[in-house]
Amino acid sequence: MMFGWQGKILRVNLSDGSIKPEALNEEWAHQFIGARGLGTKYFFEEVDPQVDPLSPKNKLIFMTGPLTGTFASSAGRFNVVTKGPLNGTIAASNSGGYWGAELKYAGWDGIIIEGRADRPVYLYIYNDQAELRCAEELWGKNVFETTDMLKEATDEEAKVACIGPAGENLVKFACIMNEYHRAAGRSGVGAVMGSKNLKAIVVRGTGSIKVDNPAAFMQACHDARKKLREHEVTGEGLGAYGTNILVNILNEHGGLPVKNFSEAAVFPNAEKISGEYHAEKYLVRNKGCFGCTIACGRVTNIPQGRFKSSGEGPEYEATWTFGSNLAIDDFEAICKANFLCNELGLDPITMGGTISCATELVQRGIIPRTVADLRWGDGAMLVDLVRKTAYREGFGDELAEGSYRLAEKYGHPEFSMTVKKQELPAYDPRGLQGIGLNYATSNRGGCHVRGYMTSPEVLGLPERVDPDATEGKPALLKTFQDLTALCDSAGICLFTTFAIGLPEIAAQLRTATGLNISDDEYLLAGERIWNLERLFNLKAGFSKKDDTLPPRLLKDPMPGGPHKGRVVELDKMLPEYYRLRGWNEEGVPTQERLQQLGLA
Repeated sequence: MMFGWQGKILRVNLSDGSIKPEALNEEWAHQFIGARGLGTKYFFEEVDPQVDPLSPKNKLIFMTGPLTGTFASSAGRFNVVTKGPLNGTIAASNSGGYWGAELKYAGWDGIIIEGRADRPVYLYIYNDQAELRCAEELWGKNVFETTDMLKEATDEEAKVACIGPAGENLVKFACIMNEYHRAAGRSGVGAVMGSKNLKAIVVRGTGSIKVDNPAAFMQACHDARKKLREHEVTGEGLGAYGTNILVNILNEHGGLPVKNFSEAAVFPNAEKISGEYHAEKYLVRNKGCFGCTIACGRVTNIPQGRFKSSGEGPEYEATWTFGSNLAIDDFEAICKANFLCNELGLDPITMGGTISCATELVQRGIIPRTVADLRWGDGAMLVDLVRKTAYREGFGDELAEGSYRLAEKYGHPEFSMTVKKQELPAYDPRGLQGIGLNYATSNRGGCHVRGYMTSPEVLGLPERVDPDATEGKPALLKTFQDLTALCDSAGICLFTTFAIGLPEIAAQLRTATGLNISDDEYLLAGERIWNLERLFNLKAGFSKKDDTLPPRLLKDPMPGGPHKGRVVELDKMLPEYYRLRGWNEEGVPTQERLQQLGLA
């Protein structure tokens, strides 16, 4: 008997309609833990890295972690693993809410989706029963409508993961949404789901999860939760102001990107889009995911005006990408754009990054105003373009391809602020050297949550390091990346790592699963996962040349602010990073290192 894990996978072939349970590979579970890691292992073994992401041969894997749905700290996470259509890398998109826990209560660790249905369908799971049902009347419905209709058709207590019009229309950065507002948000996983004619997965579970040592597990959970409650970030700041607390912090630091990273990373009107302003003017209440002690989610209401609306968010990334990145200081417009992203199933980071890139191309005369008359600071334009992108209407059809394809089409890919063709998040790396290295080496392209170096470089957690220094950053980043891979695979929220670290995560895993290995061996599992993702990308055609940053960040000195004159000194950090990883000078894992990790 397995503990923590439920020991079962559901395999669904949409092409022939077959649904088959199978035993979880216990050896793989011990090696790759769960969620991101275990999903990647199944995907790596079953899918050709050269596959077209939107072909029926691509697979879509929903995977939970052994801590998902337990009393562990903020343990509501699951991952969606596939080959991402935005950039062709291995995609492992993480979501919270309650859907992952519900899947565990239904008795499943994960779902492997294969093939393509010949008409729109949804998958309904009730404990150990599963069936495909017609979803033709749902096709074209937004996320909120779909969720309401499916709860009415199945069980009001069911949890729904679905796509909106963006996924149906194969927007390259479409999300999979669950519980209305939570998202497996990046890399275009929603487009893969749309390509399969799969509208939703509805889950209702009434079972439970057994752990190996209940008393010791509860003690480990209480220890972790106590640290979360007592920490100034997880126990105070995030609950009070959400992730938008970072707006003023990053602005003061000089790391808040402005106008497609083209200006000094200081936004004069940052206060008008800050977490403090949000809380004062528009916050209804905060909200947490399953088992959460932090409750960083925001329930927000715009009571009147042209952007009158309500919903959840925006989080920091959405606020930045629709705010300073577009020189917009109208928080109501930012909220409306974010609500639309949730409703239509779009990734805000790529959405805003693509509009920002397009606006710069228009301002430079590269895209004619007859094609798109875009302006900095125009909130109404933003809201209109979000809607048009989801439905591929007019210029929205070009935006739906992401900024790299857009800029390449007009002959200037250098204005796309992407790594491996995925848009960068809300931190200008010229003021955070470690974040720059993380962007460049991230296995899924531009991403901050693969190794959140903002924590030591800006927040001083677990200890403060000089953001402008390059020395020591490769070693620190490697540790952050490996620990994050473990955290994502366990099924707990990354934000917990502001207050807890490897000892607390390992203690919860050890007592839940009975996998009695050392803390270092658990961290080694994170490194094993990182290297497996790297191997997939290498087989998919990526190489050292892709471990880079947009030319602007490497060559154009920061125009102003606290880090004026700085560029990202990637050339100083990347060789050392490769060496510490046990990779050769071309960024390929050595046979010796693969053997040490059990990947040879």
